[in-house]
Amino acid sequence: MTTPDFVLELRRHVGHAPLWMPGCTAVVLRPADSAPAAPGWSLGDLDARDVEVLCVRRADDGAWTPVTGIVDPGEEPAAAAEREVLEEADVRARAVRLLGVEVVGPVTYGNGDVTTYLDVAFACEWEGGRPRPADGENTEARFVRADRLPEMNARFTRTVARALGGEAGAAFVR
Repeated sequence: MTTPDFVLELRRHVGHAPLWMPGCTAVVLRPADSAPAAPGWSLGDLDARDVEVLCVRRADDGAWTPVTGIVDPGEEPAAAAEREVLEEADVRARAVRLLGVEVVGPVTYGNGDVTTYLDVAFACEWEGGRPRPADGENTEARFVRADRLPEMNARFTRTVARALGGEAGAAFVR
């Protein structure tokens, strides 16, 4: 997995000690007909057979997930989500709704690094592009009809369901 330079610099100073990092999750949705959605389209008007979700298969563990990533210093979380979608899947998307904020971890990586993430999840609208694994972090990237999603962990299943549900407010884990 690609580690941002600022994290590598932090690790030079703190070694494997726990880091608190900002993260983002982008649930990218599009109408199943693969045409760019008209401005103002609403998931409430569509059945699960009519919506597709961008899914990526992680190179490190083979799990299917929405696009995730680390928010760079000073970067807005919504901009980070849009950037990560483009970097990881070569797809242009626009963050349109906050889905939730939650703590993920601690995660211990194979090299011994420990990180806990404050993840900010967004529903995003697809604006264009054909998904592909663009940066080596994933082995597959594709849109999947919402009623045929691959198995995902509980956090991602909950986050995708929230994106598909169309609720206006964000969810917070307690």
